[in-house]
Order: sequence, then structure tokens, then C-alpha cells
Amino acid sequence: MNGLGLYTYFRSSAAYRVRIALNIKGLDYHSHFVHLLKDGGEQHLEAYRQLNPQGLIPALLTGQDENPITQSIAIIEYLDESYPAPPLLPGTPSARAWVRSLALMVCCDIHPLNNLRVHAYLKDELDLDDSARQIWYQHWVTEGLAAIENRLTTSGHDSPFCYDNKPSMADLCLIPQIYNAIRFECDISSFTTLARIYSNCMALEAFANAAPENQPDNE
Repeated sequence: MNGLGLYTYFRSSAAYRVRIALNIKGLDYHSHFVHLLKDGGEQHLEAYRQLNPQGLIPALLTGQDENPITQSIAIIEYLDESYPAPPLLPGTPSARAWVRSLALMVCCDIHPLNNLRVHAYLKDELDLDDSARQIWYQHWVTEGLAAIENRLTTSGHDSPFCYDNKPSMADLCLIPQIYNAIRFECDISSFTTLARIYSNCMALEAFANAAPENQPDNE
């Protein structure tokens, strides 16, 4: 296969991050839609498991290697190294560490507690109803976003994005998480810094065009 190919699902926040990266880079890619709910989840089909044994979204085919790249952070860093302009990581080691730390606060500390397979376990194995699972989600998302808000404000943050005057990998990870927080009715009204960053990012075509409602597989 030639060119970039992204295995994606419109509501996957991890795929959402990668879609933003591809848009910022101005890269053409072919979407392979993997429905995470239909028929028990197409990510569990053998054909997809051969590409990604974890059965998770996203996965990226590079056109250079038959083995896909998995994990959104690894994909974003691959894109940034392979297509350097515009950069998604800043130029100095300390600034790159700052951006990565913010990105990983989302990807390691918030998202894993609230993704689809966790909610399926809470429902099917622990027999939690919709209300209890909503409380679970809201607790962990609000706590995680509060920590990011605090980290930004105590650092004297005054730029339009998570770092400096252009989006970075931190914004790519943060915006889908805030999008989901709004969708699940989390009270994030006190997070004024995050609200400003969210508004600034969503005003950009690269972010708006990557949003779930603008995907061909949206339903």
C-alpha cells in the first residue's frame, strides 16, 4: 500500500489526536474505519488483530513498512520526525519535556481510566449502571484536568496554547480529552486556562476538521 493509512474510529480520542497531527502537517491519508461497537467491536476481528494484537485504535500504515505503528504518542512522534514542518515538539530538551509531560498527563493518567474497554468492564463484570459509570468517568476526568489546569497556571502560563504560540503535542492530547469531558457533562467551568486553550485550538481548521462530528464514519 502506498501513502499513509490510519485505522480510526470517529469517537476514539486517541485516533482524534492523530487526525489533528495529520491535519497540522497537511498530510493526505486514507482512513480505514474500525467500528468499536458494531458486532461486538470490529477491533476484535482477526484481520485487525493481525495488524495490532492489542486490538486498539489507532494504527498507522506508513507506506514504507507493512508493520503499522500503534499507540498515538508513538504515531505523533513518528509524524513529527518524518515530516518536521510545522513541528509538534519545541526545540530545547526542557521545552520538549514540558510538552511531553502535559501530553502524558492525558494519555497515561486520564484516558486509560475512562476508555471503552474500562467502561465495558465496569458494566459487564462489575455490574455498574449508567449513573455509576458516569460518576466514575466524571471523577477521573475532572481530577485529571484539574491537575493540568494547576500545572499550567502555577507555571505562569499566558500563551494561547499549552506551550508558546502554536499547537504542540500537548494540545493534540488535551483537546480530545476536553471534548469528551464536555460530552459526558463534566463540570470544567472553573478551568479557565483549559477553556481558553480549547477555544483557541478549535478555532483552527486542523482541530475542527479532526473532531468526531466531522468524520466520514460519524453516526
